[in-house]
Amino acid sequence: MKQLFLEKTAMLRLIPQAPATPDGGRSGCSLAWPMTFEDVPLTTGVTGETRGIIVSFQQRWSLVMHWVLAITNSCNALTYVTRFSCDIFGFYVAFIYLQKGIQVLTRQWESGDAAAYLSIVVALLVLMVAYLCGVLGGTSLFQRYVRKFIEDYGTPLTIIFFTGFVHIGKMSSVDLQTLPTSKAFLPTQNRSWFVHFWDIDVGDVFIAIPFAILLTILFWFDHNVSSLMAQGTEFPLRKPAGFHWDIFLLGLTTGVAGLLGIPFPNGLIPQAPFHTNSLCVTRQVSNESETGDAKGHTTRIVDHVVEQRVSNLAQGILTLGTMSGPLLIVLHLIPNGVLAGLFFVMGVQALEANGITLKMLYLARDRSFTTASDPLSRIQRKEAVWYFVALELLGFGATFAITQTIAAIGFPIIILLLIPVRTFLLPKYFTREELGILDAPTASPFTMESVGGNFGEDVDNLHVGTSVTDGPKLSDRLNAEDSTERGEAGNNQPGMRRRSSYQSGRDEINGESLELQQMHGRSRGLSRRSRSRSSRP
Repeated sequence: MKQLFLEKTAMLRLIPQAPATPDGGRSGCSLAWPMTFEDVPLTTGVTGETRGIIVSFQQRWSLVMHWVLAITNSCNALTYVTRFSCDIFGFYVAFIYLQKGIQVLTRQWESGDAAAYLSIVVALLVLMVAYLCGVLGGTSLFQRYVRKFIEDYGTPLTIIFFTGFVHIGKMSSVDLQTLPTSKAFLPTQNRSWFVHFWDIDVGDVFIAIPFAILLTILFWFDHNVSSLMAQGTEFPLRKPAGFHWDIFLLGLTTGVAGLLGIPFPNGLIPQAPFHTNSLCVTRQVSNESETGDAKGHTTRIVDHVVEQRVSNLAQGILTLGTMSGPLLIVLHLIPNGVLAGLFFVMGVQALEANGITLKMLYLARDRSFTTASDPLSRIQRKEAVWYFVALELLGFGATFAITQTIAAIGFPIIILLLIPVRTFLLPKYFTREELGILDAPTASPFTMESVGGNFGEDVDNLHVGTSVTDGPKLSDRLNAEDSTERGEAGNNQPGMRRRSSYQSGRDEINGESLELQQMHGRSRGLSRRSRSRSSRP
Protein backbone atom coordinates (compact mmCIF):
# COMPACT_ATOMS: atom_id res chain seq x y z
CA MET A 1 0.00 0.00 0.00
CA LYS A 2 2.79 2.41 0.88
CA GLN A 3 4.66 1.61 -2.31
CA LEU A 4 1.58 2.21 -4.45
CA PHE A 5 0.84 5.54 -2.80
CA LEU A 6 4.47 6.59 -3.17
CA GLU A 7 4.55 5.82 -6.87
CA LYS A 8 1.17 7.34 -7.65
CA THR A 9 2.15 10.51 -5.81
CA ALA A 10 5.21 10.72 -8.02
CA MET A 11 3.04 10.45 -11.11
CA LEU A 12 1.26 13.67 -10.15
CA ARG A 13 4.55 15.41 -10.84
CA LEU A 14 4.78 14.36 -14.49
CA ILE A 15 2.72 17.36 -15.61
CA PRO A 16 4.90 19.91 -17.49
CA GLN A 17 6.56 22.21 -14.98
CA ALA A 18 9.51 24.42 -14.23
CA PRO A 19 12.21 23.39 -11.76
CA ALA A 20 11.06 23.19 -8.19
CA THR A 21 11.65 26.03 -5.79
CA PRO A 22 12.22 25.87 -2.03
CA ASP A 23 9.44 23.61 -0.84
CA GLY A 24 9.63 21.35 -3.87
CA GLY A 25 5.88 21.20 -4.18
CA ARG A 26 3.27 20.09 -1.76
CA SER A 27 3.24 16.34 -2.36
CA GLY A 28 6.18 15.80 0.00
CA CYS A 29 4.27 15.97 3.26
CA SER A 30 1.21 14.32 1.76
CA LEU A 31 3.64 11.50 1.00
CA ALA A 32 5.28 11.55 4.44
CA TRP A 33 2.00 11.35 6.39
CA PRO A 34 0.68 7.97 5.12
CA MET A 35 4.20 6.56 5.18
CA THR A 36 4.41 7.27 8.90
CA PHE A 37 0.74 6.63 9.73
CA GLU A 38 0.96 3.14 8.22
CA ASP A 39 3.33 2.05 11.00
CA VAL A 40 1.35 3.48 13.92
CA PRO A 41 -0.34 0.81 16.04
CA LEU A 42 -3.96 1.85 16.57
CA THR A 43 -5.65 -0.86 18.59
CA THR A 44 -5.00 -4.53 19.04
CA GLY A 45 -6.47 -6.68 16.32
CA VAL A 46 -7.28 -3.88 13.87
CA THR A 47 -7.50 -5.41 10.41
CA GLY A 48 -6.46 -3.71 7.20
CA GLU A 49 -10.07 -3.04 6.20
CA THR A 50 -10.95 -1.53 9.57
CA ARG A 51 -7.79 0.54 9.45
CA GLY A 52 -8.88 1.97 6.09
CA ILE A 53 -12.25 2.95 7.60
CA ILE A 54 -10.48 4.66 10.50
CA VAL A 55 -8.40 6.60 7.98
CA SER A 56 -11.64 7.58 6.25
CA PHE A 57 -13.03 8.96 9.53
CA GLN A 58 -9.71 10.66 10.15
CA GLN A 59 -10.17 12.61 6.93
CA ARG A 60 -13.78 13.49 7.74
CA TRP A 61 -12.89 14.72 11.20
CA SER A 62 -10.19 16.73 9.49
CA LEU A 63 -12.85 18.26 7.23
CA VAL A 64 -14.68 19.61 10.28
CA MET A 65 -11.44 20.95 11.77
CA HIS A 66 -10.46 22.64 8.51
CA TRP A 67 -13.81 24.39 8.35
CA VAL A 68 -13.51 25.53 11.97
CA LEU A 69 -10.06 26.94 11.22
CA ALA A 70 -11.35 28.72 8.12
CA ILE A 71 -14.38 30.24 9.86
CA THR A 72 -12.31 31.43 12.84
CA ASN A 73 -9.73 33.18 10.59
CA SER A 74 -6.90 30.97 11.78
CA CYS A 75 -4.87 31.93 8.73
CA ASN A 76 -4.22 35.32 10.35
CA ALA A 77 -1.43 33.48 12.17
CA LEU A 78 0.43 33.40 8.85
CA THR A 79 1.60 36.90 9.69
CA TYR A 80 4.27 35.23 11.85
CA VAL A 81 5.51 32.83 9.15
CA THR A 82 8.89 33.77 7.63
CA ARG A 83 11.53 32.16 5.44
CA PHE A 84 13.07 30.56 8.54
CA SER A 85 10.32 27.98 9.03
CA CYS A 86 9.66 27.69 5.27
CA ASP A 87 13.30 26.89 4.49
CA ILE A 88 13.45 24.23 7.20
CA PHE A 89 10.19 22.78 5.97
CA GLY A 90 11.43 22.75 2.36
CA PHE A 91 14.75 21.20 3.40
CA TYR A 92 12.85 18.44 5.17
CA VAL A 93 10.59 17.74 2.18
CA ALA A 94 13.63 17.61 -0.14
CA PHE A 95 15.25 14.92 1.99
CA ILE A 96 11.96 13.00 2.14
CA TYR A 97 12.04 12.88 -1.66
CA LEU A 98 15.63 11.64 -1.65
CA GLN A 99 14.89 9.07 1.04
CA LYS A 100 11.86 7.67 -0.78
CA GLY A 101 13.81 7.49 -4.04
CA ILE A 102 16.43 5.35 -2.30
CA GLN A 103 13.73 3.15 -0.76
CA VAL A 104 12.21 2.55 -4.21
CA LEU A 105 15.62 1.40 -5.47
CA THR A 106 16.22 -0.93 -2.52
CA ARG A 107 13.01 -2.81 -3.38
CA GLN A 108 14.29 -3.58 -6.88
CA TRP A 109 16.48 -6.40 -5.52
CA GLU A 110 13.26 -8.40 -5.23
CA SER A 111 13.53 -8.86 -9.02
CA GLY A 112 17.22 -9.83 -8.96
CA ASP A 113 20.62 -8.15 -9.07
CA ALA A 114 20.44 -7.23 -12.75
CA ALA A 115 17.12 -5.44 -12.28
CA ALA A 116 18.43 -3.58 -9.22
CA TYR A 117 21.64 -2.36 -10.82
CA LEU A 118 19.88 -1.33 -14.04
CA SER A 119 17.31 0.58 -11.97
CA ILE A 120 20.09 2.43 -10.15
CA VAL A 121 21.79 3.40 -13.41
CA VAL A 122 18.51 4.57 -14.95
CA ALA A 123 17.59 6.58 -11.83
CA LEU A 124 20.93 8.39 -11.89
CA LEU A 125 20.62 9.06 -15.63
CA VAL A 126 17.13 10.51 -15.11
CA LEU A 127 18.53 12.76 -12.38
CA MET A 128 21.41 14.01 -14.53
CA VAL A 129 19.42 14.62 -17.72
CA ALA A 130 16.45 16.30 -15.99
CA TYR A 131 18.79 18.45 -13.91
CA LEU A 132 20.73 19.53 -16.99
CA CYS A 133 17.45 20.52 -18.64
CA GLY A 134 16.81 22.87 -15.74
CA VAL A 135 20.36 24.25 -15.87
CA LEU A 136 20.03 24.89 -19.60
CA GLY A 137 17.17 27.29 -18.95
CA GLY A 138 19.54 29.66 -17.14
CA THR A 139 22.25 29.67 -19.81
CA SER A 140 22.67 31.67 -23.01
CA LEU A 141 22.53 28.62 -25.29
CA PHE A 142 19.92 28.54 -28.06
CA GLN A 143 17.04 30.99 -28.39
CA ARG A 144 15.09 31.98 -25.34
CA TYR A 145 11.93 30.09 -26.36
CA VAL A 146 13.98 26.91 -26.92
CA ARG A 147 15.61 27.19 -23.50
CA LYS A 148 12.24 27.84 -21.89
CA PHE A 149 10.68 24.79 -23.55
CA ILE A 150 13.53 22.54 -22.41
CA GLU A 151 13.39 23.98 -18.90
CA ASP A 152 9.62 23.51 -18.54
CA TYR A 153 9.19 20.18 -20.35
CA GLY A 154 12.59 18.60 -19.82
CA THR A 155 11.53 16.48 -16.83
CA PRO A 156 8.44 14.81 -18.36
CA LEU A 157 10.30 14.28 -21.65
CA THR A 158 13.14 12.65 -19.70
CA ILE A 159 10.66 10.27 -18.06
CA ILE A 160 9.24 9.35 -21.47
CA PHE A 161 12.68 8.78 -22.99
CA PHE A 162 14.03 6.53 -20.24
CA THR A 163 10.78 4.55 -20.13
CA GLY A 164 11.65 3.42 -23.64
CA PHE A 165 15.41 3.40 -23.02
CA VAL A 166 15.24 0.28 -20.84
CA HIS A 167 13.89 -1.70 -23.80
CA ILE A 168 17.00 -1.14 -25.95
CA GLY A 169 19.32 -4.09 -26.61
CA LYS A 170 20.00 -6.57 -23.83
CA MET A 171 18.27 -4.34 -21.29
CA SER A 172 14.92 -5.52 -22.68
CA SER A 173 15.60 -8.99 -21.23
CA VAL A 174 15.88 -7.63 -17.67
CA ASP A 175 12.67 -8.02 -15.67
CA LEU A 176 12.10 -4.57 -14.16
CA GLN A 177 9.37 -3.64 -11.71
CA THR A 178 7.00 -1.07 -13.17
CA LEU A 179 4.35 1.29 -11.85
CA PRO A 180 1.39 -0.83 -10.69
CA THR A 181 -1.97 0.22 -12.09
CA SER A 182 -5.58 -0.92 -11.84
CA LYS A 183 -8.59 -0.96 -14.14
CA ALA A 184 -9.82 2.32 -15.60
CA PHE A 185 -11.80 4.49 -13.16
CA LEU A 186 -11.82 1.81 -10.50
CA PRO A 187 -10.15 1.70 -7.06
CA THR A 188 -6.81 -0.06 -6.80
CA GLN A 189 -8.18 -2.61 -4.34
CA ASN A 190 -11.15 -4.85 -5.01
CA ARG A 191 -13.82 -2.69 -3.40
CA SER A 192 -16.55 -0.20 -4.24
CA TRP A 193 -15.79 3.48 -4.67
CA PHE A 194 -17.31 4.44 -1.32
CA VAL A 195 -15.78 3.32 1.97
CA HIS A 196 -18.20 1.24 4.08
CA PHE A 197 -17.81 3.49 7.10
CA TRP A 198 -20.83 1.93 8.77
CA ASP A 199 -18.93 -1.36 9.27
CA ILE A 200 -17.01 -0.12 12.29
CA ASP A 201 -17.42 0.16 16.05
CA VAL A 202 -18.39 3.52 17.52
CA GLY A 203 -15.22 3.57 19.61
CA ASP A 204 -13.06 3.30 16.51
CA VAL A 205 -14.70 6.44 15.11
CA PHE A 206 -13.26 8.49 17.98
CA ILE A 207 -9.86 6.82 17.71
CA ALA A 208 -9.45 8.82 14.49
CA ILE A 209 -9.76 12.22 16.25
CA PRO A 210 -6.19 12.64 17.57
CA PHE A 211 -4.80 11.59 14.18
CA ALA A 212 -7.17 14.02 12.48
CA ILE A 213 -5.80 16.81 14.69
CA LEU A 214 -2.24 16.02 13.61
CA LEU A 215 -3.31 15.76 9.97
CA THR A 216 -5.06 19.14 10.18
CA ILE A 217 -1.98 20.77 11.70
CA LEU A 218 0.15 19.34 8.92
CA PHE A 219 -2.22 20.43 6.17
CA TRP A 220 -2.66 23.91 7.68
CA PHE A 221 1.08 24.49 7.69
CA ASP A 222 1.83 22.57 4.50
CA HIS A 223 -0.83 24.22 2.37
CA ASN A 224 -0.42 27.73 3.74
CA VAL A 225 3.36 27.71 3.49
CA SER A 226 3.17 26.41 -0.06
CA SER A 227 0.58 29.08 -0.83
CA LEU A 228 2.81 31.78 0.65
CA MET A 229 5.82 30.58 -1.33
CA ALA A 230 3.74 30.37 -4.52
CA GLN A 231 2.95 34.05 -3.90
CA GLY A 232 6.41 34.95 -2.62
CA THR A 233 8.12 38.30 -2.75
CA GLU A 234 10.00 37.28 -5.89
CA PHE A 235 6.70 37.08 -7.82
CA PRO A 236 5.12 40.49 -8.71
CA LEU A 237 1.50 39.39 -8.35
CA ARG A 238 -1.51 41.62 -8.89
CA LYS A 239 -4.41 39.51 -7.61
CA PRO A 240 -5.03 39.12 -3.87
CA ALA A 241 -4.73 35.90 -1.88
CA GLY A 242 -7.57 33.83 -0.38
CA PHE A 243 -6.01 31.90 2.50
CA HIS A 244 -9.22 31.30 4.51
CA TRP A 245 -11.15 30.19 1.44
CA ASP A 246 -8.33 27.84 0.47
CA ILE A 247 -8.43 26.12 3.86
CA PHE A 248 -12.20 25.73 3.57
CA LEU A 249 -11.88 24.10 0.14
CA LEU A 250 -8.99 21.93 1.31
CA GLY A 251 -11.18 20.62 4.13
CA LEU A 252 -13.92 19.80 1.63
CA THR A 253 -11.61 17.88 -0.70
CA THR A 254 -10.06 16.05 2.26
CA GLY A 255 -13.49 14.91 3.43
CA VAL A 256 -14.51 13.77 -0.06
CA ALA A 257 -11.24 11.85 -0.36
CA GLY A 258 -12.10 10.13 2.92
CA LEU A 259 -15.47 8.99 1.57
CA LEU A 260 -13.81 7.59 -1.55
CA GLY A 261 -10.80 6.10 0.23
CA ILE A 262 -8.26 7.83 -2.02
CA PRO A 263 -4.98 9.62 -1.15
CA PHE A 264 -5.08 13.07 0.38
CA PRO A 265 -5.70 15.80 -2.20
CA ASN A 266 -2.97 18.03 -0.78
CA GLY A 267 -0.45 16.31 -3.06
CA LEU A 268 -1.73 18.14 -6.12
CA ILE A 269 0.46 20.60 -7.95
CA PRO A 270 -1.23 23.83 -9.10
CA GLN A 271 -0.65 26.02 -6.04
CA ALA A 272 3.10 25.45 -5.82
CA PRO A 273 6.07 27.80 -6.32
CA PHE A 274 7.37 26.13 -9.46
CA HIS A 275 3.94 26.52 -11.08
CA THR A 276 4.10 30.27 -10.44
CA ASN A 277 7.69 30.28 -11.65
CA SER A 278 6.65 28.70 -14.94
CA LEU A 279 4.15 31.53 -15.45
CA CYS A 280 6.71 34.29 -14.92
CA VAL A 281 7.60 36.67 -17.74
CA THR A 282 11.22 37.69 -17.41
CA ARG A 283 13.41 40.41 -18.89
CA GLN A 284 17.09 41.14 -19.01
CA VAL A 285 18.62 44.06 -17.09
CA SER A 286 22.13 45.36 -16.45
CA ASN A 287 23.58 45.31 -12.95
CA GLU A 288 25.10 48.76 -12.52
CA SER A 289 25.83 48.26 -8.82
CA GLU A 290 28.87 46.08 -9.54
CA THR A 291 32.35 47.48 -10.08
CA GLY A 292 35.24 46.51 -12.33
CA ASP A 293 34.75 43.76 -14.88
CA ALA A 294 31.40 42.80 -13.37
CA LYS A 295 29.87 46.22 -14.03
CA GLY A 296 27.09 46.10 -16.58
CA HIS A 297 26.70 42.33 -16.28
CA THR A 298 23.20 41.41 -17.41
CA THR A 299 20.84 39.35 -15.30
CA ARG A 300 17.32 38.12 -15.88
CA ILE A 301 14.60 39.25 -13.48
CA VAL A 302 10.90 38.57 -13.17
CA ASP A 303 8.87 41.29 -14.87
CA HIS A 304 5.35 40.05 -14.18
CA VAL A 305 3.32 36.87 -13.73
CA VAL A 306 0.57 35.65 -16.05
CA GLU A 307 -2.19 35.14 -13.47
CA GLN A 308 -4.92 32.86 -14.81
CA ARG A 309 -6.85 29.70 -13.99
CA VAL A 310 -6.47 27.72 -17.20
CA SER A 311 -3.26 25.88 -16.24
CA ASN A 312 -4.67 24.92 -12.83
CA LEU A 313 -7.79 23.46 -14.41
CA ALA A 314 -5.78 21.75 -17.16
CA GLN A 315 -3.53 20.03 -14.61
CA GLY A 316 -6.53 18.63 -12.79
CA ILE A 317 -8.10 17.38 -16.01
CA LEU A 318 -4.83 15.81 -17.14
CA THR A 319 -4.49 14.04 -13.79
CA LEU A 320 -8.05 12.75 -14.11
CA GLY A 321 -7.21 11.61 -17.63
CA THR A 322 -4.49 9.30 -16.31
CA MET A 323 -7.29 7.09 -14.94
CA SER A 324 -8.43 6.23 -18.48
CA GLY A 325 -7.62 2.80 -19.90
CA PRO A 326 -5.12 3.78 -22.63
CA LEU A 327 -3.10 6.04 -20.35
CA LEU A 328 -3.08 3.45 -17.56
CA ILE A 329 -1.46 1.02 -19.99
CA VAL A 330 1.18 3.61 -20.83
CA LEU A 331 1.79 4.47 -17.17
CA HIS A 332 2.22 0.78 -16.36
CA LEU A 333 5.26 0.77 -18.66
CA ILE A 334 7.20 3.23 -16.49
CA PRO A 335 9.93 1.38 -14.53
CA ASN A 336 10.22 2.02 -10.82
CA GLY A 337 13.84 3.02 -11.38
CA VAL A 338 12.65 5.93 -13.51
CA LEU A 339 10.27 6.99 -10.72
CA ALA A 340 13.15 6.82 -8.24
CA GLY A 341 15.09 9.15 -10.53
CA LEU A 342 12.08 11.50 -10.55
CA PHE A 343 12.16 11.61 -6.75
CA PHE A 344 15.88 12.43 -6.91
CA VAL A 345 15.19 15.25 -9.37
CA MET A 346 12.56 16.78 -7.10
CA GLY A 347 14.80 16.47 -4.05
CA VAL A 348 17.90 17.95 -5.69
CA GLN A 349 16.00 20.85 -7.26
CA ALA A 350 14.33 21.64 -3.95
CA LEU A 351 17.68 21.57 -2.12
CA GLU A 352 19.35 23.73 -4.76
CA ALA A 353 16.89 26.59 -4.35
CA ASN A 354 16.50 26.31 -0.58
CA GLY A 355 17.62 29.23 1.57
CA ILE A 356 19.59 26.95 3.90
CA THR A 357 21.60 25.60 0.97
CA LEU A 358 22.29 29.10 -0.34
CA LYS A 359 23.55 30.27 3.04
CA MET A 360 25.78 27.20 3.37
CA LEU A 361 27.23 27.90 -0.07
CA TYR A 362 27.91 31.48 1.00
CA LEU A 363 29.81 30.27 4.06
CA ALA A 364 31.83 27.79 2.01
CA ARG A 365 32.62 30.21 -0.83
CA ASP A 366 36.00 31.86 -1.28
CA ARG A 367 35.61 35.43 -0.01
CA SER A 368 37.43 36.80 -3.04
CA PHE A 369 34.60 35.45 -5.23
CA THR A 370 31.80 36.82 -3.06
CA THR A 371 30.15 39.84 -4.68
CA ALA A 372 29.60 43.04 -2.73
CA SER A 373 25.91 42.99 -3.70
CA ASP A 374 25.29 39.78 -1.73
CA PRO A 375 23.09 40.82 1.22
CA LEU A 376 24.88 38.41 3.57
CA SER A 377 28.07 40.44 3.05
CA ARG A 378 26.42 43.36 4.84
CA ILE A 379 26.23 41.49 8.15
CA GLN A 380 28.90 42.85 10.48
CA ARG A 381 28.84 39.93 12.91
CA LYS A 382 29.85 37.06 10.61
CA GLU A 383 29.27 34.41 13.25
CA ALA A 384 25.57 35.35 13.13
CA VAL A 385 25.31 33.61 9.76
CA TRP A 386 26.87 30.45 11.21
CA TYR A 387 24.53 30.50 14.22
CA PHE A 388 21.46 31.05 12.08
CA VAL A 389 22.32 28.21 9.69
CA ALA A 390 23.08 25.94 12.65
CA LEU A 391 19.63 26.63 14.11
CA GLU A 392 18.00 25.89 10.76
CA LEU A 393 19.88 22.60 10.48
CA LEU A 394 18.91 21.76 14.06
CA GLY A 395 15.24 22.33 13.23
CA PHE A 396 15.56 20.16 10.14
CA GLY A 397 17.39 17.45 12.07
CA ALA A 398 14.70 17.33 14.76
CA THR A 399 11.92 17.08 12.16
CA PHE A 400 13.66 14.42 10.10
CA ALA A 401 14.79 12.42 13.13
CA ILE A 402 11.33 12.10 14.61
CA THR A 403 10.01 10.66 11.34
CA GLN A 404 12.45 7.76 11.75
CA THR A 405 11.01 6.76 15.16
CA ILE A 406 7.75 5.32 16.44
CA ALA A 407 6.69 8.91 17.20
CA ALA A 408 6.90 9.81 13.50
CA ILE A 409 3.21 10.71 13.41
CA GLY A 410 4.00 13.76 15.56
CA PHE A 411 6.33 15.49 13.11
CA PRO A 412 3.72 18.19 12.26
CA ILE A 413 4.09 19.46 15.85
CA ILE A 414 7.83 20.04 15.36
CA ILE A 415 7.15 21.93 12.14
CA LEU A 416 4.51 24.12 13.80
CA LEU A 417 6.80 24.97 16.75
CA LEU A 418 9.28 26.57 14.35
CA ILE A 419 6.97 29.59 14.00
CA PRO A 420 7.04 30.77 17.66
CA VAL A 421 10.75 29.94 17.85
CA ARG A 422 11.44 32.40 15.05
CA THR A 423 8.99 35.04 16.31
CA PHE A 424 9.83 35.13 20.02
CA LEU A 425 13.23 33.48 20.59
CA LEU A 426 15.48 34.48 17.68
CA PRO A 427 15.05 38.26 18.22
CA LYS A 428 16.71 37.78 21.61
CA TYR A 429 19.96 36.58 20.03
CA PHE A 430 20.00 38.35 16.66
CA THR A 431 19.66 42.05 15.94
CA ARG A 432 16.86 43.46 13.84
CA GLU A 433 19.31 44.22 11.02
CA GLU A 434 20.73 40.68 11.07
CA LEU A 435 17.29 39.07 10.95
CA GLY A 436 16.32 41.46 8.17
CA ILE A 437 19.07 39.95 6.01
CA LEU A 438 19.17 36.34 7.25
CA ASP A 439 15.41 36.00 7.23
CA ALA A 440 12.55 37.68 5.39
CA PRO A 441 8.76 37.56 5.06
CA THR A 442 7.68 34.72 2.81
CA ALA A 443 5.20 36.82 0.84
CA SER A 444 4.85 40.50 -0.01
CA PRO A 445 2.77 42.92 2.08
CA PHE A 446 0.20 42.98 -0.73
CA THR A 447 -0.29 39.21 -0.45
CA MET A 448 -0.33 39.29 3.35
CA GLU A 449 -2.79 42.16 3.64
CA SER A 450 -5.80 39.87 4.07
CA VAL A 451 -4.20 38.25 7.16
CA GLY A 452 -2.95 41.46 8.78
CA GLY A 453 0.39 41.99 7.04
CA ASN A 454 3.82 40.68 7.93
CA PHE A 455 4.57 40.77 11.64
CA GLY A 456 6.97 43.50 12.71
CA GLU A 457 7.46 44.93 9.22
CA ASP A 458 8.41 48.59 8.99
CA VAL A 459 5.88 50.46 6.88
CA ASP A 460 8.29 53.31 6.16
CA ASN A 461 10.80 51.00 4.46
CA LEU A 462 8.35 49.16 2.25
CA HIS A 463 8.14 51.65 -0.58
CA VAL A 464 11.39 52.69 -2.14
CA GLY A 465 11.30 54.55 -5.43
CA THR A 466 10.48 57.78 -7.14
CA SER A 467 7.45 59.94 -7.27
CA VAL A 468 4.56 58.92 -9.44
CA THR A 469 5.35 61.87 -11.65
CA ASP A 470 8.71 60.38 -12.62
CA GLY A 471 8.92 58.19 -15.70
CA PRO A 472 6.05 57.43 -18.05
CA LYS A 473 2.44 58.31 -17.40
CA LEU A 474 0.53 56.18 -14.94
CA SER A 475 -2.02 55.14 -17.56
CA ASP A 476 0.75 54.04 -19.89
CA ARG A 477 2.34 51.95 -17.15
CA LEU A 478 -0.94 50.20 -16.33
CA ASN A 479 -1.76 49.60 -19.98
CA ALA A 480 1.72 48.18 -20.55
CA GLU A 481 1.17 45.70 -17.72
CA ASP A 482 -2.22 44.61 -19.01
CA SER A 483 -1.12 44.28 -22.63
CA THR A 484 2.05 42.22 -22.07
CA GLU A 485 1.38 38.54 -22.80
CA ARG A 486 3.03 35.28 -21.83
CA GLY A 487 6.58 35.07 -23.08
CA GLU A 488 9.64 37.28 -22.85
CA ALA A 489 9.06 40.91 -21.96
CA GLY A 490 10.81 43.59 -23.97
CA ASN A 491 13.96 45.13 -22.57
CA ASN A 492 12.75 48.69 -23.04
CA GLN A 493 9.33 48.62 -21.41
CA PRO A 494 9.51 51.31 -18.72
CA GLY A 495 7.53 51.41 -15.56
CA MET A 496 6.80 47.72 -15.34
CA ARG A 497 6.56 46.44 -11.80
CA ARG A 498 9.46 44.33 -10.77
CA ARG A 499 11.18 42.79 -7.79
CA SER A 500 14.80 41.83 -7.42
CA SER A 501 15.36 38.51 -5.71
CA TYR A 502 18.59 37.81 -3.87
CA GLN A 503 20.08 34.35 -3.47
CA SER A 504 19.77 34.43 0.27
CA GLY A 505 16.03 34.79 0.02
CA ARG A 506 16.12 38.42 1.05
CA ASP A 507 13.89 40.25 -1.42
CA GLU A 508 13.34 43.97 -1.83
CA ILE A 509 10.47 45.78 -3.51
CA ASN A 510 11.54 48.50 -5.92
CA GLY A 511 9.87 51.20 -7.97
CA GLU A 512 6.44 51.05 -6.31
CA SER A 513 4.88 54.40 -5.44
CA LEU A 514 1.99 54.56 -3.01
CA GLU A 515 -0.14 56.48 -5.47
CA LEU A 516 0.37 53.83 -8.14
CA GLN A 517 -0.75 51.12 -5.74
CA GLN A 518 -3.89 53.05 -4.85
CA MET A 519 -4.69 53.43 -8.53
CA HIS A 520 -4.80 49.65 -8.70
CA GLY A 521 -7.62 49.76 -6.20
CA ARG A 522 -5.66 48.35 -3.31
CA SER A 523 -2.68 49.28 -1.22
CA ARG A 524 0.36 47.01 -1.18
CA GLY A 525 1.42 48.42 2.13
CA LEU A 526 0.48 46.97 5.46
CA SER A 527 -3.16 46.95 6.41
CA ARG A 528 -4.56 49.14 9.17
CA ARG A 529 -4.48 46.19 11.48
CA SER A 530 -0.81 45.59 10.76
CA ARG A 531 0.07 49.27 11.19
CA SER A 532 -1.43 49.24 14.65
CA ARG A 533 0.40 46.09 15.62
CA SER A 534 3.47 46.73 17.73
CA SER A 535 6.73 45.80 16.03
CA ARG A 536 9.24 43.49 17.56
CA PRO A 537 12.99 43.77 16.93
